[in-house]
Amino acid sequence: MEFHQFHPTGLAGLGILITEGVRGEGGILRNADGERFMERYAPTIKDLAPRDIVARSMVLEVLEGRGAGPNKDYVLLDVTHIPEETLMAKLPDIMEFSRTYLGVDPVTELVPVYPTCHYVMGGIPTNIHGEVLRDNDHVVPGLYAAGECACVSVHGANRLGTNSLLDINVFGRRSGIAAAEYANTHDFVPLPENPATMVEEWVAAMLSDHGNENVMTIRTELQQTMNDNAAVFRTEETLSRALTDVRALKKRYEHVTVTDKGKRFNSDLLEAIELGFLLELAEVTVVGALNRKETRGGHAREDYPNRDDENFMVHTMAYKEGEGTGAEIRLDTKPVVQTRYEPMERKY
Repeated sequence: MEFHQFHPTGLAGLGILITEGVRGEGGILRNADGERFMERYAPTIKDLAPRDIVARSMVLEVLEGRGAGPNKDYVLLDVTHIPEETLMAKLPDIMEFSRTYLGVDPVTELVPVYPTCHYVMGGIPTNIHGEVLRDNDHVVPGLYAAGECACVSVHGANRLGTNSLLDINVFGRRSGIAAAEYANTHDFVPLPENPATMVEEWVAAMLSDHGNENVMTIRTELQQTMNDNAAVFRTEETLSRALTDVRALKKRYEHVTVTDKGKRFNSDLLEAIELGFLLELAEVTVVGALNRKETRGGHAREDYPNRDDENFMVHTMAYKEGEGTGAEIRLDTKPVVQTRYEPMERKY
């Protein structure tokens, strides 16, 4: 779960994606000085470098004081040299999004952009049939996962463009076929006497008056600490800070108040429940990132800038043990199976 992919060109402050096709058509990233800075980081392929390299380069420009805007917290996407008819024909989304959400016309103005969290390489561990893995050797009978929530490990540490179609189409189909076969060859298992009790009690507790914490406030603070301390660049210090913050927010979450007490179309309740999941995922992301003392793909540690195949050519397996705020995350590993292509260092 420590491998998160950041899309380089999200609209600054909003995160709405500007397609990578814009750089494929000749779009150029510039800092506040107007410099085409990717020439320094990837001299041969410049703005067409992989997502993680471009994202880290953009963040470095901001961290080193060359960011644009009043707060110097973004860089600029330049497509003003591309004819308007080409932009309209091939990149209509950049035109529409920039004009609608930022009031910027890409035909004549530079577009403020900054990396935004885009894809999670990790997820529920599965085999190629979509069966959820309990550990290296055992599946959870009858449980299947597919899509971005799953990790069948077709991406490694850094997803290539369009590879998410494997998650959706290939392994979605394989998982569906396997699940149907399982259902046709197995009987129902006995259910506990009141199988819905846990969820009913959980929702009832959410709707009760048991605190004064605000869902939006906790979610905003969670976003802030993860963005500041566990995003494109990570260190022992920043990740430890994020973990402390997340665990403090989990304790506060036990006292959230849901204003809408209704039982129908209750988005207030839905957001409160989802916040609990976000906190769990944030914690497991940070714990995994702290443990992985190397830089690989979508996981960049400034204090461990090199890849360490001897110690970390493994998948992280995370297990939640215990309940409530006393729960702990135990880490284990799963071997990486190398077949036709041996991983090599990327050089540009």
